[in-house]
Amino acid sequence: MVVRQETHPGTGAGAVPPEFRAAVSSMHAARLRPEVFCEEMPAPQRIAPYAAALSADVTVDDIDVGTGRIILLHDPAGNDAWEGTYRVVAYSRAEIDLELITDPMLAAVGWSWLTEALEAHGAVYAAASGTVTRVATESFGGMSEDGGTAQIEIRASWTPQPAPSAAPGAPLDLGPHVEAWGELLCTAVGLPPVPEGVTVMPSRRGQRGPGH
Repeated sequence: MVVRQETHPGTGAGAVPPEFRAAVSSMHAARLRPEVFCEEMPAPQRIAPYAAALSADVTVDDIDVGTGRIILLHDPAGNDAWEGTYRVVAYSRAEIDLELITDPMLAAVGWSWLTEALEAHGAVYAAASGTVTRVATESFGGMSEDGGTAQIEIRASWTPQPAPSAAPGAPLDLGPHVEAWGELLCTAVGLPPVPEGVTVMPSRRGQRGPGH
């Protein structure tokens, strides 16, 4: 996949730091399930001097059942709220069974999907925060036959940390964080986990070369 790296006028950003380039390159190396169509998107401006962003759709039987985005922010001067110089911001939205919308445990379970995915992929992090929102829609009148729909939205941010095995001064590896986000998207839409010992192949549509 190709990830656009952006600097923002007025933020004091100059040449892109090599450590940020390396971190973004590690995002390229993330391996996502074939159901995940991942591509670059414009990064938000004025939040940090440097940013890179991805968006993704989860498609099952040619139907989009979930969507999300993940953003890497970098401020070499550090940010007290982040407790570091990097911050990952992630979002996911998925269709769920209407009956689940009233489950009092839904929000807690939704948050656990993220934390368990981060742990499973060995993504070390700190200062995590976020929200889980459930949305129900009912149709009336001429649209009453459409029935109701329900969605779950998970918004989160965390500060990525070096892996314990990383050499001192080694570039930050964002691959596990992107892979955990991809797993969150798939879990939210109800895809079964990949069996242990089975290698996840990259999404064909998500592995686009430069110029595409």
